[in-house]
Amino acid sequence: MERWQNKVAVVTGASSGIGVAIVKDFVMAGLQVVGLARRKELIEKIRNDLPEDKRSHLMAMYCDVSSKESVNEVFDNIICQFGGIDVLVNNAGCLKKGQLSTMDIGDVEQVLHTNVMGIVACTQKAFKSMKDRNFDGHIINVNSIAGHAVLTGIPPQIPNTNIYSPSKFAVSAINEIYRNEFRDLGTKIKISSISPGFVDTDIVFDDLREALGQCMLKSEYVSNAVIFILSTPPHVQIHDLIIKPVGELVA
Repeated sequence: MERWQNKVAVVTGASSGIGVAIVKDFVMAGLQVVGLARRKELIEKIRNDLPEDKRSHLMAMYCDVSSKESVNEVFDNIICQFGGIDVLVNNAGCLKKGQLSTMDIGDVEQVLHTNVMGIVACTQKAFKSMKDRNFDGHIINVNSIAGHAVLTGIPPQIPNTNIYSPSKFAVSAINEIYRNEFRDLGTKIKISSISPGFVDTDIVFDDLREALGQCMLKSEYVSNAVIFILSTPPHVQIHDLIIKPVGELVA
């Protein structure tokens, strides 16, 4: 991690769950971290809980990744304040409960705007910053096992994760597209995807949580894997890392 000391890392969805764990680990690893979320005040609370000598390494900024205007504004501000973006973790995600055949189409659009278009919008801004400075940065997409196998629910319940799996399958495809583009555009910018199984966060529905019991990952386990991805040598790229709790029954 030495080459990332004092480098600028942007983490979306930084106010809860996996995002909080990544922010904390990045700060403790010596990076300058910008945490983005709609609930900016929760990131500020995280900063206050850090050791006093580390608090200046975390800045909280408002961002709604489903809004291209919000993304453009905050990334421009980051580049203006810090000179560029060296690491981006696309962690923000959205899951709405319901059946795809009957649910409100606005909820479907919200999931797609967050899980797919949010990654595209943020990655474009970060990639441009890296390429313009000829910096071999790293972009990490927090994917899911749902991007490798469709979540069909726990019988006899009706499946209720709807467009979530398709949105994460899109992340898997996008990751491969970026890998080829980054190479053919003459850069050595890395692109990685990490696909956790079920993680003990607020996004897990209560009925699913009851069915899973203790067979879930903790956010810090996923963050540990992100640190591993980032710490690989410059010529090594972890393309997709799947991490599951032992004994997981789903996917």
